[in-house]
Amino acid sequence: MLTLYNPDGLRLEPVAGPARENRKPWTGGPVPAEHAIRGLYGVTLTEAVTEPTAGLLTQVMGFRLEAAGAGRYRYATGPGGPGAAVDIEVRRDLAPGRVAVGTVHHVAWRNRLLAAGCQVTPVRDRLYFHSFYFFFEPGGVLFEVATDPPGFTVAETANSLGSGLRLPPWLEAVPAPPSRSVKPTRRP
Repeated sequence: MLTLYNPDGLRLEPVAGPARENRKPWTGGPVPAEHAIRGLYGVTLTEAVTEPTAGLLTQVMGFRLEAAGAGRYRYATGPGGPGAAVDIEVRRDLAPGRVAVGTVHHVAWRNRLLAAGCQVTPVRDRLYFHSFYFFFEPGGVLFEVATDPPGFTVAETANSLGSGLRLPPWLEAVPAPPSRSVKPTRRP
């Protein structure tokens, strides 16, 4: 695991797994395929306590506790493995997060919650997928439930994915912010 911080202070932790992931890497960038990221293993929720969120994950969403230790609890769904893990990191010393620059807005799920009586937003057409949000899970994190189809190739070819910025139609009409408020990025 390598801990990195983006320019706004958001902690990112790329983790190399014990076995090579079978998913094909994106080859359109400067990173050689053998070193490319092949997917997201899971997500870490930093919360003051585990119990409320653990109950939602296990009793409503079908996750199971897979491991626990040193203030970290790993939950998994389905067969487990890449894309099926949620860690809860207990940090009582931190203030609750706020939705702002440099933060993660929400966690997206592939799951069914309506049958459990959760309060959710109407289904939203996001061009690439359809989704709804529910406010908030017991620990205060905003969750999104999203479909797979139609996928990103609805707006561009598979070969051109990631080569440019693509905005859904409702954001195309939003005026761009003044350039002085946009932070430049640098490649290492």
